[in-house]
Amino acid sequence: MRPTLVVCGHGTRDPRGRAVVTAAVEAVAARLPGVEVREAYVDVHGPAVDEVVASLPLRPDGSRAGVVVPLLLAAGYHVRVDLAEAVVGRPDVVVTPALGPDDRLVDLLVERVEQAGGAGPRDVVVLAPAGSSDEHAQEASAETARRLGERLRRPVRLGYAAGPRPPAACAVTAARIDGAERVVLVSYLLAPGFFQRRLEGCGADVVTAPLLPDDRVVDVVLERYRTA
Repeated sequence: MRPTLVVCGHGTRDPRGRAVVTAAVEAVAARLPGVEVREAYVDVHGPAVDEVVASLPLRPDGSRAGVVVPLLLAAGYHVRVDLAEAVVGRPDVVVTPALGPDDRLVDLLVERVEQAGGAGPRDVVVLAPAGSSDEHAQEASAETARRLGERLRRPVRLGYAAGPRPPAACAVTAARIDGAERVVLVSYLLAPGFFQRRLEGCGADVVTAPLLPDDRVVDVVLERYRTA
C-alpha cells in the first residue's frame, strides 16, 4: 500500500483561490489511482496540516504512512518550520521540497507572459512572488527570476507582493523611472486571491495570471511524491 499523499497549500479566504487549489488537488488524485490524497493547509483555514498528519494511521509493518508535498513555490518558513513541526513524532511521514525552482514552472511563466501579449524590447519584466522574510525563499525566487530571464533573453527584476523589498509597486515605479516603455508584472503566485489583487493594483501595464490551473504544477507535485 502506497503512502498517503498530503498536498499542503497556504490557504486563502478568496473562494476562487480555494476552488482553484482544490481542483489542483483533485487533478493530482486523478493521476494517482490507488493512492489516498488528502488536502491540507498551513494557514487561514483548515484542514490544518498538523491535524491531517496526526490522523494518518500507523502501519503495522512500520512502512511510510504519508508524504507531505508543499503546494508552495519556495521553501520558506512554512516549509522549513510549519511543515517540519507537523511531522515531528511521525518518522513514517516525510515532507518533500517545495515546488520551485523548477524549469517546468519557468515554462509556465513564459507561457503566461505570451498569453498576456508578450514583452517588447523596451519593456521591463518584473517577477512578483508572494514574498517571504526567509532567505531560502528569497534565494529560490531570485533563481526563478534568473531562469526566466534566460528564457526571455532579458534581465528580470524582482518585486514582492509582500515581505521583502522591493515591493512590487516600487519595482514598477523604478522601471518607469528607468525608461521602460511598459512594465510586465509576472505573477509568481499559484492562485487568485489577495496577493494577486495587490499585484493588479501596482500600476503595471500588464499583470499575468497565476500559475494554476495548469497540468505542469500537477506534474511537479507528482514528481515530488514519487521521488519521496
